[in-house]
Amino acid sequence: MALPGSSRRQPTNKGLVSHCTHHHIAVFLLTFFSYSLLHASRKTFSNVKVSISSQWTPSCLNSTALELRPYELWNSSHLFPNAEEATLFLGTLDTIFLFSYAVGLFVSGIVGDRLNLRWVLSFGMCSSALVVFFFGTLTEWLHFYNKWFYCCLWIVNGLLQSTGWPCVVAVMGNWFGKAGRGFVFGLWSACASVGNILGAFLASCVLKYGYEYAFLVTASVQFAGGVIVFFGLLTSPKEVGLPELGADDEGSVEEDANRPLMGDDDVDDDERNYSIQAADTDSQPKAIGFFQACCLPGVILYSLAYACLKLVNYSFFFWLPFYLSNNFGWKEAEADQLSIWYDVGGIVGGTIQGLISDMLQKRAPVLAMSLLFAVGSLFGYSREYHPSPCCFCTKAVILAISGFFIGGPSNMISSAISADLGRQDLVRGSSEALATVTGIVDGTGSIGAAVGQYLVSLIQENLGWMWVFYFFILMVRTILFYYYP
Repeated sequence: MALPGSSRRQPTNKGLVSHCTHHHIAVFLLTFFSYSLLHASRKTFSNVKVSISSQWTPSCLNSTALELRPYELWNSSHLFPNAEEATLFLGTLDTIFLFSYAVGLFVSGIVGDRLNLRWVLSFGMCSSALVVFFFGTLTEWLHFYNKWFYCCLWIVNGLLQSTGWPCVVAVMGNWFGKAGRGFVFGLWSACASVGNILGAFLASCVLKYGYEYAFLVTASVQFAGGVIVFFGLLTSPKEVGLPELGADDEGSVEEDANRPLMGDDDVDDDERNYSIQAADTDSQPKAIGFFQACCLPGVILYSLAYACLKLVNYSFFFWLPFYLSNNFGWKEAEADQLSIWYDVGGIVGGTIQGLISDMLQKRAPVLAMSLLFAVGSLFGYSREYHPSPCCFCTKAVILAISGFFIGGPSNMISSAISADLGRQDLVRGSSEALATVTGIVDGTGSIGAAVGQYLVSLIQENLGWMWVFYFFILMVRTILFYYYP
């Protein structure tokens, strides 16, 4: 893609700041923390896998557990005869969650474009919090262990959690135009990483009392956040009498801001202006259809790329604490603290790469360069074997670098690029395409992540962790073929 012509007005951060009000800040913070809380509850499950596995296996196989007699009585309620089968079931739950989450994303995007985004988001947060409470806390308090019950709850949880991302991206797209969108969305997309950090912190603080309290704390905080979102979130500027994007007097900058970065640079200016004027005359835009959204330029391309990238990103998300504990002998709390640095790298990476893409007015070259470095960081991390706690700083730095080059592009595709795709000229200004397009991109990515979780457990069991990292490198290299075949 060529650089835009020099005669075209450049969107600037100054224009972004001049349009920013306290409503914009409130929307930014509410959407940011609402999705952070959703991710925190997911992270809790990955952070307590070792404790859950110990609870689900006989006490004689756990070195830290008391061996109670008679053996048959005290171990009759355990789900699995050994830790290997318990670990396999945990991986199955991850896969079940991601598949149901992916299906829910396709549906939630369509629902979000047709119902009030605030209602959908608040309902998803509160209902998901109740399911998490039932799954991790209530079952342990009642000593009720059943594989099918766990599977059903996690399917429902995936469907409910899928309401989050399409809604928050659509709300942010309604409030923030393309002028500075890469930086704003890059900074805002750190919500997932902040949620991971928050989930790891909450879990490590209460894990000594039992894993059920980790689920209790995160579920309670998430439920409270859903209530706040219901009463406080504004889904679009027109709710407070502010002009919608592209409707103000400074049309020249906003018209260029609404032009997609991945669009054709050779489109005639008169044709582009006609499309924008047509959008202004449509006072009641209708929600775009699912297949229409799939046919928009760039949607399928970025969806497939995100499927490979989210596979790698979520493998770190689900398996990193478990990998550190089992492979290196780290204590579970220490592994949780170390895994935070991957998310720190993702926060910094998404913000910086989004800013650079704003300056270049292009996303794809920035993504391709970042993924090229991601291959090197993955190879370097796979070669870092030392299990001693004294190398905590070394592992933290390498994890942060990996997060920078993997989590950063992941954040860009799922937020800024999804907003670009849902706001391009072919949609003719219809804000009702944002949630649908976001659901397609993230839903396809979640399908890839779901398949990946099963493959990770399969590769690890038969070939070892080193081949898991080789698999990650292959996935990243596959994404690069989309840009530079």
